[in-house]
Amino acid sequence: MKIRSDIVAVYREVHSWAGILAGLFLFVAFYAGAISMFEQPIQAWLTPPAGLPAPVSLDRTPELMEKTFAAFPEARAHYTVVLAPDATQPGRLIWPKGGGGHGHGPAVSVAAALAPDGSVVTVTQAPSEAAHFIDELHQKIGLPLPHDVAMPIMGVVALVYAVALVSGVIAFLPALTRTLFAVRLEGGKARAWLDLHNLFGFFSLPFHIVMAVTSVVFAFHEQIFAVQGHLFHQDRVPHVARMAHGPEAAMPRPAAPLAPAELVAALARQAPGFVPDTLDYAMRPMGPGGRTLTLRVAGHDARFGLRGPVSGFAGLDPYTGRVISADYLPGRQSNGFAIVTAFFSLHFGSYGGAPVRLGYLVLGFGGAFLFYTGNRLWIMARRRSERRTGVVTDTRGTWVLSRLTLGCTTGCMTGVAVVLAVAALSPGASSYAVLSWVYYAVFLACVLGAFCLTARTGAPVLLLGTAAANLVLAIVAGGLAAHGIGISGGIALTALLVAGCVAVPGVRGVAAGRVVQAAD
Repeated sequence: MKIRSDIVAVYREVHSWAGILAGLFLFVAFYAGAISMFEQPIQAWLTPPAGLPAPVSLDRTPELMEKTFAAFPEARAHYTVVLAPDATQPGRLIWPKGGGGHGHGPAVSVAAALAPDGSVVTVTQAPSEAAHFIDELHQKIGLPLPHDVAMPIMGVVALVYAVALVSGVIAFLPALTRTLFAVRLEGGKARAWLDLHNLFGFFSLPFHIVMAVTSVVFAFHEQIFAVQGHLFHQDRVPHVARMAHGPEAAMPRPAAPLAPAELVAALARQAPGFVPDTLDYAMRPMGPGGRTLTLRVAGHDARFGLRGPVSGFAGLDPYTGRVISADYLPGRQSNGFAIVTAFFSLHFGSYGGAPVRLGYLVLGFGGAFLFYTGNRLWIMARRRSERRTGVVTDTRGTWVLSRLTLGCTTGCMTGVAVVLAVAALSPGASSYAVLSWVYYAVFLACVLGAFCLTARTGAPVLLLGTAAANLVLAIVAGGLAAHGIGISGGIALTALLVAGCVAVPGVRGVAAGRVVQAAD
């Protein structure tokens, strides 16, 4: 189908301006989001060893719980049995210190184990928040604002992003089908950037459509959940209330909850294929002055998408082991909840295992490159237009966007590398507040450098600075191979690739500057 040239011109203009308005925010979101695909492994890699005795077997967990609750009665209010302990959850039994643990991000927790003589050994652990900070950076599109304030802004940016996608398809797809693989590197810098932009955009279009739609869902999830609750919960009551007033309330109840091993076996019979990871117990209010023990099981099932980044969830009766809430249980959801879960799993990449996460990592970095090339194309087009009118220097708008593009992109890449390196070298300085100061100090330094340095020296200096920061991160990661050879090698390799990609244009910029100086 042939589209009139005037219509194509309008959509080109819409695509350009929508991309310019959202591009720098989306660069940060995609770059940080790509790294966040491995948030849990990075958090485990950055968390120092706890020094606890080996976890007890699942069959001995009741003994551990009894002794721990006798010594720490406050732990009964909210505790977790970890079925596969790791660096971030080193004990079979853990609970949040100070009664926290219901918010977002890693919490300071107490982990318990049994010494060889049978006594309880505990250790207080504060997991590194570097991986969580990078994920928050992704969610808040780089804005140093409270989460509740940043999310609606992110939703608006996602809507503009969707407009850019639709207008780009209409404006460029007809011509792109004829020149898709013609990356003309010899036809000038502008032509090469355009061909690369079109190539990346075309092949990653389904991914970008998914990201745009799901980002809008996340930004306005409060309103969506309100509608969801109205549609799907009209004839339902919370499972805690069902436990108190349903038919099972009249049945004799055991005096004590089932042992963790019995609960795992009961869940396996009811939801085969679902692999539980943690049993999360909490005392919840029930009726006037009453409280009841509730149990939420987090786990995974390779056959289905997951509601969370790494987990699906099931609500169990801790006294009988019966599943009482399957709203977020993979493969057992109602149609309404399955649709909502599909949005989350498509955005998180929480389906298909490691290959999908690696694919999302590549697509995330590719998306960041796409937004960078879009800004570069707009700047070059503006400069050509200005030169044709006799303007020999950049206008203020062109100059500001050029400096912002350089400063924001290098600031994001350098800041993320510095955050990970600082967290790895100084575990005590890996709190969210400290890492936030570190990142934004580096980010602002790069932006100020882009505005203060000359056009000839700014790009080489900042690009080589970004390469140096990632090279340092690669060296640090290589030195921490004892924390996990797989994740250390992955971080080192990724940092080296980023360093190489930005070092090449940086070195070329230095060489070009020397040639100009020699000519002068």
